[in-house]
Amino acid sequence: MNVSLAKDLSVYQLVMGVQAPPKPLSLSPATLLSLLRAQIDLLIEQKIAATLWVKLPPEKIWQSELVRYQSSVGASSLIYTCQIEERGRAGDEGAGGDNTDKPEGGVNSPLSSSSPSSSYHVTVHLPPDSQLRRENFLMVLSPQFCSLILAHRPLKKRKNQTLGKVNTNKNQPLLIITTVEGRVIQQVLDGIQQAIVPESSPILPASFICPTVPQAALMNQLLAKQLLRQDEINRQIITIRTTKLQQQNQELHNKEQLKDEYLKNVCQELRTPLTHMKTALSLLNSPNLKPPQRLRYLQMLNTQCDLQNSLITGLVELVQLERNLEGRSLESVRLSDIVPGVVSTYQTIAQEKSIILAYTVPPELPSVWCVSGGLRQIVINILHNSIKFTPQGGQVWVRARIQGNYVQLEFRDTGIGIAESEIPKIFDRFYRVRTGVTEDSGGAGLGLTIVQQLLLRCGGSISVKSKLCEGSTFTVQLASTSNIPGV
Repeated sequence: MNVSLAKDLSVYQLVMGVQAPPKPLSLSPATLLSLLRAQIDLLIEQKIAATLWVKLPPEKIWQSELVRYQSSVGASSLIYTCQIEERGRAGDEGAGGDNTDKPEGGVNSPLSSSSPSSSYHVTVHLPPDSQLRRENFLMVLSPQFCSLILAHRPLKKRKNQTLGKVNTNKNQPLLIITTVEGRVIQQVLDGIQQAIVPESSPILPASFICPTVPQAALMNQLLAKQLLRQDEINRQIITIRTTKLQQQNQELHNKEQLKDEYLKNVCQELRTPLTHMKTALSLLNSPNLKPPQRLRYLQMLNTQCDLQNSLITGLVELVQLERNLEGRSLESVRLSDIVPGVVSTYQTIAQEKSIILAYTVPPELPSVWCVSGGLRQIVINILHNSIKFTPQGGQVWVRARIQGNYVQLEFRDTGIGIAESEIPKIFDRFYRVRTGVTEDSGGAGLGLTIVQQLLLRCGGSISVKSKLCEGSTFTVQLASTSNIPGV
């Protein structure tokens, strides 16, 4: 059996239209749920077979309360379930959450699927733009007990209203009314009866009389159950908040540990060149020092000063990058505008080591998204490493091409290579590949860390393939702007 309303109505307006209406309280959806559960508890405990008029959010946590009552009382009850005929538009949420009603028999209509008979489940079809979109309620009607729990979410207007639309904040409190006064409930019944199609169809027996007030014993039990249910909700909220706080504390603790480890590594990295410089200075003071030895210690001082400067510069660059990276905008840039200039800068260094340095970057390649100024930094850092770890007479190639929705930039060299066990570590801060094939030429060990941070910000990626004594290939992928609408 189905029922339709000939005209729109608002239960909230019907309640507020009585003389000396009950005062609505600003409460949370959790409190509304506790009131609903306490009401169902009372009906089940007292075995009250009642007629229910309901409109609740479609989520399972709400609908399961009706199933619980129906399973206990069975066919001796009658439930009128109000449903909007069409799905609501975004922003038309009802009280207590997203209240877009689902079609009868859907996943959010457990009553129809769980009922052995439809004789005690009636769907009430509401107009698409019904005022009840913003209301939820449970009305209990029986000769010994009547009650109404009503939640209304008022419209909250934006300061800068556009096109006459209004803003709904799901987190704002609800206006909740709970009453057992017969005069108020009768007003709501009369309003519903007038809106029913056809108006002559009675929704209750003609002999039904709504009691003025329930029995005192029932009221005492209801209040006790409301307190128990509210306490249960409060404990759940406390548990959730406690868990969240514990997670936040753990995250802070982990960040502090990372910070401590980071500072420890920084101190260690800065201490190493200082130790070498102090050793060289003490040896330079030796009266028996020969000129070749003096020259070697002076060179050591110069090398360690350069390393110290590289470390400090790299640290400052990394700290500034991590602090400002999220705020840096992405820009559309062409590889053909960046790569040739960087390669040209490194040609002199490559020639000094008799390294063949070449590139292939087709000018027709689409632009890519990268952090402002970041693409040049990426190319410099990777190319610098390729040349540094390629011995005399080697080769370094830079090649760009389209790969799916990305533009791929490949750096390939015939250098010393990287052991497979070391590849996952090369992006760690201060990690430097050490090998006996060539001397350690210094460096802060931060270049690839900076590359990875820049790529993460712009949605790119980097991968490495390498074998010892055979060379390495670093492959960078950057999102192409040709796949972005409007670019």
